[in-house]
Amino acid sequence: MVVVDRLSKMTHFIPTQGLPYAKSTADLFFHHVFRLHGTPETIISDRGPQFTSRFWKAFCTLLQISVCLSTAFHPHSNGQTERTNQTLEQYLRCYTSYLQDDWSDLLTSAEFAYNSQTHASIKQSPFFINYGFHPSVLPNAPPKSPLPMVNDHIRNLQQGFILAKNTLLESQNTYKKYADLHHKAAPAYQPSQKVWLSTKNLKLSCPTKKLGPKYIGPYPIISIVSPVAVRLQLHPSFRIHPVFHVSLLKPWTKDHFPQRSPPPPDPIPVKGLKEFEVQRILDSRSRFNRLEYLIQWKGYGPEENSWEPATQVHAPSRVRAFHLQHPSKPGPLRPQRGRPKRGVLSGHARPVATTVIFANV
Repeated sequence: MVVVDRLSKMTHFIPTQGLPYAKSTADLFFHHVFRLHGTPETIISDRGPQFTSRFWKAFCTLLQISVCLSTAFHPHSNGQTERTNQTLEQYLRCYTSYLQDDWSDLLTSAEFAYNSQTHASIKQSPFFINYGFHPSVLPNAPPKSPLPMVNDHIRNLQQGFILAKNTLLESQNTYKKYADLHHKAAPAYQPSQKVWLSTKNLKLSCPTKKLGPKYIGPYPIISIVSPVAVRLQLHPSFRIHPVFHVSLLKPWTKDHFPQRSPPPPDPIPVKGLKEFEVQRILDSRSRFNRLEYLIQWKGYGPEENSWEPATQVHAPSRVRAFHLQHPSKPGPLRPQRGRPKRGVLSGHARPVATTVIFANV
């Protein structure tokens, strides 16, 4: 776990075994941060489960700490810590053993080297900003002790500190160079403006994401959260946080020839029910011992694709064509996989009268 002070850039590298739970994170904060600096006013973190849990939020509330979560799918909103992570990873990658079982032993030298070197943004070292002086470092002169083991130990510490300092400095300069090359000014978005959303961090229903759409939408902007983040009005099927960084968006341009792209068709009322036309069946699955089809709707984009029960898909020609092309997929004549869970089927069943799906033959 990496902790960075936004003002002084003081950094602490805390070793953990795997992803810590919320209570373990609170204990690490108390033992490694609180004992040295007290409680901060604000903690900025990613959206990991330990930081979004009720325990962590209640813990910070009792300590009067404001919790701020980074923008979804954009770690650069907590960029200071992310850059520190990249620098530390580069150092560990260079000097850890082949088995990678000694990385925690390298954190002490890395932390001291990082906090003792001058930071570009504050023109001082984190140590000097925090304490008003530069701490003494290991002497450069070779150790002279009558005990050879002491000389070897001091020599190893000296080499480790020098390697850590040089590697961290080189990594910082490299990341800054490439970040400046790829940095572009963000467009000025406005509420109600429509934008395309990148599928880079979205889970699509298509079998191969590489061949899927790069952008979906367009979606209207509900509000401007910050100069670099906006809140979108997403489709109800998207169970994700609706705030996105502007790097994942691109403006939607109104078609100058709207007659070329007709609007999505309205549902057709048949016997008091609303019927939508099936363009194509993309996939099938057995869920809770019930056959479902992934439907591509006629006149709608891929973001509107949805799984529907087979009992509500009144498109025999589309169903027949799908199973002829994919005979190994679950179908009405194939045994369904899995066993139904008690009490689940009734909770997921939909009233048949809600929607009727059909296809023109």
